[in-house]
Amino acid sequence: MSGDTESPLKTTPLTGLHRSLGAKLVPFAGYEMPVQFSDGILKEHLHTRAAAGLFDVSHMGQVMLRGAAAPAALEALVPGDMQALRPGRMRYTMLLNGQGGILDDLMVTRTEDGLFVIVNAACKDADIAHLRASLSSAVTVEPLDDRALLALQGPKAADVLQRHTDTKLSDLRFMASAAITVAGADCMVSRSGYTGEDGFEISVPAAGAEAVAQTLLAETEVRPIGLGARDSLRLEAGLCLYGHDIDTDTTPVEADLVWAIGKRRREEGGFPGASVIQRQLADGPSRQRVGIRPDGRAPVREGSVLTDADGTEIGMVTSGGFGPSVGAPVAMGYVRAEHAAPGSRINAIVRGKPLPAQVAEMPFVAHRYYRG
Repeated sequence: MSGDTESPLKTTPLTGLHRSLGAKLVPFAGYEMPVQFSDGILKEHLHTRAAAGLFDVSHMGQVMLRGAAAPAALEALVPGDMQALRPGRMRYTMLLNGQGGILDDLMVTRTEDGLFVIVNAACKDADIAHLRASLSSAVTVEPLDDRALLALQGPKAADVLQRHTDTKLSDLRFMASAAITVAGADCMVSRSGYTGEDGFEISVPAAGAEAVAQTLLAETEVRPIGLGARDSLRLEAGLCLYGHDIDTDTTPVEADLVWAIGKRRREEGGFPGASVIQRQLADGPSRQRVGIRPDGRAPVREGSVLTDADGTEIGMVTSGGFGPSVGAPVAMGYVRAEHAAPGSRINAIVRGKPLPAQVAEMPFVAHRYYRG
């Protein structure tokens, strides 16, 4: 960073640990975050798919919405069915604007006294202000600034975590959450993540975060993983990155996130942009988020224009790179609806030249979530 007017980067409770592990630290969403460790992004990615990776995601916002009215109140801002959510279960949803555009995407867990919400780092302050301004006085919006967030991801994650808790993890299914003790710390643990693998997100008091991280990293299956591999893992899993694949000009229907709109909510509406979304559900959107598999080995990056066989512009790449587990380049983006069918031949413009590609189904690597 340069210039006296820029705000200093925030740190997480694990920043000192990252430095001691040789992390390359970069600015991300106002924080100093590890983009990679000594293994490098490719090895970190493949290790997570094969064993277990530990990610620091403490830059994400953790917020409690306290009060019995919280589920019904939040439904006025999101298209998800929050009232049907049982204690200990979680749901993916989105804050929407009046045009059905996505202000942020969220993970929401029902607790005994309200809702526990995870928001994106770059949207954290705006989300909290929006919640405070929009929710009734019967709901208390409480940012949990004194907590860190770790993600333990990969096929060996459950075996590793089980060694450090007395809770029977085989009872905790995908998209379920429980208050459990991990390595002596009282944590809120959900069976979820952002890699497509089985794994856990661990909300832990900031004071105990480094000890928990050190305990997990001491296991032979676990390596520290940075934001670079986190991005390539989520891309292979077909998962959206806010501000890239979804934003305020994108609706959940266009983003192929219809599964996150509750059946009752589709029929009843009652959330911002409901009329726009209901119309798109009935008539289909004009554009659609799709997977893209370029021919050959050259990756296609965010911002690349997509064209049809005649050279007519039909869309844009929103995320792209090399998929280490696929062994080939992968991307996602938006195309006009008539080109969205898997197998459709398209071109990506790379350095001014058309690169042949085809629309592909996502995820590029099969999800391996634990459903019990």
